Order: sequence, then C-alpha cells, then structure tokens
Amino acid sequence: MRKALDALYGAALFGACMSMLVIAVLVFIQVLARVVDWFVQLLGMARFGFIIPSLAEIGGFLFVAASFLALPAALRAAGHVRVTLVLRFLNPAADKALTALVLVVALGLTVFAAWALGVQASASLQRGSVSYGIIAIPLWLPQAVMTLGVVIFAVAILDELITLLKGHEPTFRHVERTREATEGGH
Repeated sequence: MRKALDALYGAALFGACMSMLVIAVLVFIQVLARVVDWFVQLLGMARFGFIIPSLAEIGGFLFVAASFLALPAALRAAGHVRVTLVLRFLNPAADKALTALVLVVALGLTVFAAWALGVQASASLQRGSVSYGIIAIPLWLPQAVMTLGVVIFAVAILDELITLLKGHEPTFRHVERTREATEGGH
C-alpha cells in the first residue's frame, strides 16, 4: 500500500511539474516568436505575426493544475505553512492529539472542497461551459484536474492521519523536526 500511495503522490507531482514545463515552453515559444518578428522587421522584412492563441488562459489553467496536483507532495515535504511554535511547548501526547485534530479538520475541509469542485466540474460538463478565449476550452477539464488534485490531497491527509493514529510520526512532522534540527531550531 505504501508503494502505491507514494506512486500516486509522485504521479501527481509529475503532473504538476509537467504543467509548469508546458507553461515555460509555451511562453518561450511566444517570446521567441516576438524576437524573430522584431529581428525580421529590423531587416526590413514583414513580420510573421506568430502567436499562441489563448496563451494567458492556457497558462492559467496549467498553473492551477500545477498548484493543485502539487498539494500532496507539498504536505509530505512540510511545504505548507504551519505554525509549530505552540507544539514546542506541548508534551508528546498533547502534540499528537493536536496534530490529529488538525489532520481531522483538514481532511474534512479537503473532502468538502473535493465534493464542491466535483459538483462544479460535473455542472460545467453538463452545461457545455467553455472558456472565453480564442480557443474555447471546456471548463470541466481544468476543474476535473483541480478536483483530482484535491482528492489526492485528501488521500495524503488521511494517510498522514492513519500513520499518526498507528503511533508513527507523520512524514510532514518528521520533515519539520529534521528541518528544525538542521536550522538550529528547538
């Protein structure tokens, strides 16, 4: 089960990285086309006028995909903002109880968000909603990726909660403790 979950989180992170890579490639192509147009104009020739239609919109959708698909990996790498100052003053039992409470609340909010996003994606699919750009992109596509990212995030939170309830240290807590030790924290 551990290998399957790690593969799931890795696949989501890979999807996030690929989304960012596609953004970079598309922007690079568009900038290169502008430079080529400037250069040919400098030589007295007519511009090519190459553009990537709906680049800003596509880039926005890809950025949303990257953000949502990276959530599980960010959790496990302790990349989310957490205030751990209070935890330093708690005994281990209180630390565990507070961490469990936070994970339960986070799981509830994440499951609700996944449900709401899924409903929105389904409604967009049924209505045939599309974006307003030059290229009409069905809105259910980015909404489905958002939903997928939040569902995998919920699985990651549940995974960390189960790890904690089994008496082991959640991955994010281990990373936090290691980071504090290497950075001179308490």
